[in-house]
Amino acid sequence: MGGVDVGGGKGGRRSLDSEINMIPFIDLLMVTISFLLITAVWSHMARINADAQVPGPPREVEPSKVEPEKQLHVEMRSPDKFVLIWKQSGTVISTVDVPRKDNLVVKDGKKSIRFPELAAKIESEWKTVGSHRDATDKKFDQAILHTDNETAYVFLIGVIDAIYQAHRPYNVGGKAEQVPAFNVTFAVN
Repeated sequence: MGGVDVGGGKGGRRSLDSEINMIPFIDLLMVTISFLLITAVWSHMARINADAQVPGPPREVEPSKVEPEKQLHVEMRSPDKFVLIWKQSGTVISTVDVPRKDNLVVKDGKKSIRFPELAAKIESEWKTVGSHRDATDKKFDQAILHTDNETAYVFLIGVIDAIYQAHRPYNVGGKAEQVPAFNVTFAVN
């Protein structure tokens, strides 16, 4: 049997026959090495190659041939106005200030804030500057909402509802339906 004799029994003393059984130690070592090798392979297989162009055009397409998308940036940092900024790859196309008027709406005992002036201005801006208006177009215009960390949730929902007021036709199953014209994302400072 695999073991190590640690000695014993010198002189008139009683013999201590102590053996350390090495087989469980070797088994544990082999299992540990197996898990290390397997996880090293799995972690290598689970890697995703990503670069700064995600979600941009595929690498095969020349960047000069693809025109960057226009994006609507809605800034609500100021307590007295909203700022609508249309940008195309970092270049400002147009800027519009909309006065901020918080309209409190109570429906079924629930309070909410609405911004009808903002909704009307976003819709008119989208009709003049927006890119994706055709019902067969599968892409949507992008709206980025800029807030600060102290903005209350009820105001965020009110602005998102105002952005979603702009509708466009979209083909679903062969018939055109009215859907929101924008996808909304956040940029919080």
